[in-house]
Amino acid sequence: MSEDRPGTIDAVPVRHPGRWVAIAVIVVLAAMFVHLLLTNDAFNWHFVFEAMFQSPVLNGLVMGTLLVTVLAMVVGVVFGVILAVMRLSDNPVLSWTAFLFTWFFRAVPRYVLLFIMGTLGILFPPPAGLGIGVPFGAQINDLLGMSGTWTFFSLDANNIFGGIIGGVIGLGLSEAAYMAEIARAGILSVDTGQREAACALGMSNRKAMWRIVLPQAMRVIVPPTGNETIAMVKDTSLLIAVPVSTELFFQLQSIGSRTYQTFPVAVAAVIWYLLICSVLMVVQSRLEARFGRGFGTSGPSDHGFRARMLSMVGGSK
Repeated sequence: MSEDRPGTIDAVPVRHPGRWVAIAVIVVLAAMFVHLLLTNDAFNWHFVFEAMFQSPVLNGLVMGTLLVTVLAMVVGVVFGVILAVMRLSDNPVLSWTAFLFTWFFRAVPRYVLLFIMGTLGILFPPPAGLGIGVPFGAQINDLLGMSGTWTFFSLDANNIFGGIIGGVIGLGLSEAAYMAEIARAGILSVDTGQREAACALGMSNRKAMWRIVLPQAMRVIVPPTGNETIAMVKDTSLLIAVPVSTELFFQLQSIGSRTYQTFPVAVAAVIWYLLICSVLMVVQSRLEARFGRGFGTSGPSDHGFRARMLSMVGGSK
């Protein structure tokens, strides 16, 4: 019987010569790139780091890049969630209003939108400015033979639509259109039975949306929202269309124009954007891990789920 047994198998590992060729090419290209960085005088690293930490550049980094990114994303996320809920509403007026908003702001390039935002003051010239009140007030007065004004208060349109405020409004409204589609996809990813169960236990539709559906939808919403935030950091360089001069890239360009060091200031801008976006990528990764916990594992029993639902309903009274 022992003679019929097969001998020892001499297994030969599968060879992958293509991998070693690719590694060799990558190593050579990386070495060439490092050599270029260290030996080419066009980089002028001393001037790069000197320009990065100039006071106007740091002020532009804080005000025009970081602050505008945060405020624009707050506007975009809040309005985006509201638009997503409106788009999914059974009310055709709300649904079509949300659709038209997203259609317009997704179709117009952000640079063009910011440029228009900076020129909107021409529609509301002083001293009248941007009046808030009853529309067609003058026509109503003429019709009724009355005098006075139907305007409750007026605002200086140039102050609102120009500068950083105009940039935040323009970028925020544009972002809201994209966030509306992201939030809508996240809401649709949650099984409709979740909302129906919440309503059956006494929750209103609004409370079921905010307490049950949206928390589960965050697993789908967070990754693209992180990508949109990183994109928003880069899109702040478009604020020159408003125009906004208190911005990172504009200030570095100004230094390059005065000193004729165009390429080094571009390198300085790249380094700043790499640092900011790298930090945001780490934060995004942590948030994805947090909101993705438990996905794909066996869920709680129906009894436990129902008990938590009842406690939420009872605790919200």
